[in-house]
Amino acid sequence: MKSILSYNVNGIRSAISKDLLNHLKEINPDVICFQETKAQPGQMHESEFEALGYHCYAFSAIKKGYSGVAIFCKQQPDKVVYGMGVDKYDMEGRVIRADFGDVSVISAYFPSGTTGGVRQAFKMDFLADFHNYLNELRKTRSKLIISGDYNICRLWIDIHNPEKQQSTSGFLPEEREWFAKFAGDGYVDSFREINQEPHQYSWWSYRAGSRQNNKGWRIDYHMVTDELKDKIKDASILQNVVQSDHCPVLVYMDF
Repeated sequence: MKSILSYNVNGIRSAISKDLLNHLKEINPDVICFQETKAQPGQMHESEFEALGYHCYAFSAIKKGYSGVAIFCKQQPDKVVYGMGVDKYDMEGRVIRADFGDVSVISAYFPSGTTGGVRQAFKMDFLADFHNYLNELRKTRSKLIISGDYNICRLWIDIHNPEKQQSTSGFLPEEREWFAKFAGDGYVDSFREINQEPHQYSWWSYRAGSRQNNKGWRIDYHMVTDELKDKIKDASILQNVVQSDHCPVLVYMDF
């Protein structure tokens, strides 16, 4: 059994100052996929994670204090690949991959389109290009776990008040249409394999009372390729972990 935790920490140094390490000690995941580290390699308190038994690999944005992904893992990977080979995304530090035998774990931070216009177009480009990148990768590495902040609610039950959110980036018809095609192409939403309940969210606005009243969005996922579907044993959203506006999501795979 291997546990994989994905967490958009909204700044890893900030999260560490809010007791992140003690929470991770309790949860004790085998692999941690971080997004929005907002730090460069060497600035992530790596020695403290190493003391917990993790090997640390980070892919940061060129712009300081922005974006960035990382994979921290108990087992040393056979190979780590930084980026997806497309400069405009790689300079923002959005994708990192670690290979363990015939299984690959990817930590991905999808762009947000909330500022509209240019960034929404950038997001839509990323969705198409990332899907193509994964399909190409699947030709040689068919067992993929794609963990991260997708910045999209996939289903009607994945967002508070869906009727009013359909013109909001993250729940636009074209974003959900992309996600439906993506899932239909052999990528499985591990959490929804286990839990079909509504009101299961992983992100809340900082606006008044959103988190306390559970007015949230489920935008953090562990998507796995069809080849791994029967390996999903459990999945959960750790809503009580509060270092960020996101909370961690966890999947247990039977390896």
